Amino acid sequence: MLTGLHVILTGISLLCLGVGIGAGWICTIVAPNVFYDKLDASRANTQVRSLIYTGATPVAGVLLAAGACAILAGAFGAGTLSLFAAIGFFLNRWTLAPHKRGEAPKGIRRRRTGQRMVAVGISLGSLALSLVAAGLVLFGV
Repeated sequence: MLTGLHVILTGISLLCLGVGIGAGWICTIVAPNVFYDKLDASRANTQVRSLIYTGATPVAGVLLAAGACAILAGAFGAGTLSLFAAIGFFLNRWTLAPHKRGEAPKGIRRRRTGQRMVAVGISLGSLALSLVAAGLVLFGV
């Protein structure tokens, strides 16, 4: 009976990692390329930041579920990497969080392009962790 549960949890973990990797790839790579092809740079930057901000929580939730299933299946290395990837995606919520207008010193403009670049970097790092975690789940590590 425990062998069957192990197989089911491994499958659920792989499924969740696949969904998380796919959604992260779309939010980080595919949609920004389309936005920058079809919109001007300012609007595309706004759309990319909005997409990564709203998509970070569901992707982090799916990766959190994948990590929990991997740990319950006995793949502790894969579960740990999945949890770190979930934390990485959730960091995008703080990176791209809207700030009050009065926080910047007077006379200094805030550039939000840097926020987007940091969020994309965090997302790509988390995607790499997710890919490694999927490989580790396959081998039960």
